[in-house]
Amino acid sequence: MNNFEQLGLNESLLLAIKDLGFENPSEVQQKAIPLLLENDIDIVALAQTGTGKTAAFGFPLIQKIDADNRGTQALILSPTRELCLQITNEIKQYSKYVKGLNTVAVYGGASINDQARDVKRGAQIIVATPGRMQDMINRGMVNIENINFCVLDEADEMLNMGFYEDIRSILSHTPENKFTWLFSATMPQEVARIAKDFMSNPTEITVGHKNQGNTNVTHEFYVVNARDRFSALKRLADSNPDIFSVIFCRTKRDTQQVAEQLIENGYNAAALHGDLSQAQRDAVMKSFRGRQIQMLVATDVAARGIDVDDVTHVINYQLPDEVETYTHRSGRTGRAGKTGTSMIIITKSEIRKIGQIERIMKNKFIEKAIPSGSEICETQLIHLANKIKSVEIDSEIDQYLPAINEVLADLSKEDVVKKLVSLEFNRFISYYKNSRDLTSQGSDRGERGERKPATIPTDGAVRYFINVGQKDNFDWMSLKDFLRDTLDLGRDDLFKVDVKEGFSFFNTDAEHADKVMSVLNGFDHNGRRINVEISKNDGGSNTRRRDHNGRGGDRKPAFGRSDRGGERGFRSDRNDRPRGDRNDRPRGDRAPRNERRDSDRPSINERRSRRPESESSTSRRRRN
Repeated sequence: MNNFEQLGLNESLLLAIKDLGFENPSEVQQKAIPLLLENDIDIVALAQTGTGKTAAFGFPLIQKIDADNRGTQALILSPTRELCLQITNEIKQYSKYVKGLNTVAVYGGASINDQARDVKRGAQIIVATPGRMQDMINRGMVNIENINFCVLDEADEMLNMGFYEDIRSILSHTPENKFTWLFSATMPQEVARIAKDFMSNPTEITVGHKNQGNTNVTHEFYVVNARDRFSALKRLADSNPDIFSVIFCRTKRDTQQVAEQLIENGYNAAALHGDLSQAQRDAVMKSFRGRQIQMLVATDVAARGIDVDDVTHVINYQLPDEVETYTHRSGRTGRAGKTGTSMIIITKSEIRKIGQIERIMKNKFIEKAIPSGSEICETQLIHLANKIKSVEIDSEIDQYLPAINEVLADLSKEDVVKKLVSLEFNRFISYYKNSRDLTSQGSDRGERGERKPATIPTDGAVRYFINVGQKDNFDWMSLKDFLRDTLDLGRDDLFKVDVKEGFSFFNTDAEHADKVMSVLNGFDHNGRRINVEISKNDGGSNTRRRDHNGRGGDRKPAFGRSDRGGERGFRSDRNDRPRGDRNDRPRGDRAPRNERRDSDRPSINERRSRRPESESSTSRRRRN
């Protein structure tokens, strides 16, 4: 079916489609719309981000709604405020010629009483975030006991954010004979469980392969030393002069920090994360859509509402914890039939993750070198020359030409060109003059000339000596934060941190040893040159982690197969839910503690004791 007329849509929807400028339906629309119009069924539709899933369920939903009945007939659940508002806006555009049909958005960060009032006036379709919807149900502000349709949009992301219990509770207030339409970009085990628990023999539609990314997106990765990650980001931006990008970080803190660094370096950048107010987030998105912002630095959750078709690049400043999250990230570019590029900045120790993403997404990633300073200068110079060539000349300038020619009379044509180009280009030449190569060549040995020990352990835990301690204003928690940020390691990759007066000890798994030695040795911290050595004392058991209270615990791998079966890939980061949705969750129905914990906070065991363990278990017993 090559046009919307063949899908069975009525005249009012076709008029709206014409106004919106839609020409041909996407693959998921071709498959879903006729099926949903002709049948009363439950459906699971899997399609990549940016393929038109909202229209795929929105058009048939509008056509099946009885606009003369002012009662609530459909509920659409979405993970974030931004996405909730986006879906609401699109549904209103699709139904502009359907008289009497009202759609109301219900989300955190806005007046719950105003939203309840809008629903009471008559809302055939409610679009809601799970937290706010649950709150309104608990307060008796909304009645969904007679709805005919329930749509779970971006179901995988809602479950990653810890909304399973909320969804279960909300669905318990809906009739059993309703029809459930589940739309998702990926199919992790949790989504399959939702389909099994709440749907009746659902029909499955898959566009491409499960968990496969958008085929219009090229995937590239760049291997650098951990300390060069931000410099690599700058070079990637400078080597693409027309870049219009979304840059992804794992935590709110990193997102804000990277955005501030970009702004300080002269880039049009801004941060988008859950600590911003709704007004701030709206302002950032307005500026981004208007292209006043060239580089938007975002967390995964906050970026769920980004619906901009012209994004040229997605840059993964840090890899996410789940393969499914990477699929969502890369789907921010290559939308509406356009091409895009997804770039990944990684360290040598993370290369194995690329292979896992490739296997699950069934896409081949291209390894590239970070552009050199001379390559960037050449790219920028050609870009500037093309801008000069294509600029439109205003006829008003003719009256000033005699005076201009008089000023430039002593210069040749070649000199004028050189000076004109230099006016715009000198900053690149100055910055990249004598710049070094950032690409990690198979080893994280840097340019500092450090000496590594003859043998670095290849398995188990590694204990390190480092020449900073309490006199450098470190306690165990601040040292752990410093090491984690400098080495770009996960929260659980550093353990057994023991701070003394003038030195300290810490542990990592052996896989990080090469990075620790190469990045930290010679690193300058407040004017002090850091030195790291591998300690002969492992600080205790070599196979089990211990916190500061001596409690052990098996470490679960961050990658690979979960103990529940199935290829799961990464563990999800569920700690960056937008503030409104999190705060609006009823207190009696909150997510498990490990899902609520802020990613920047220490673990519960770390918070229980501020007294560092001693280097020797024997000396600890003597002290006690």
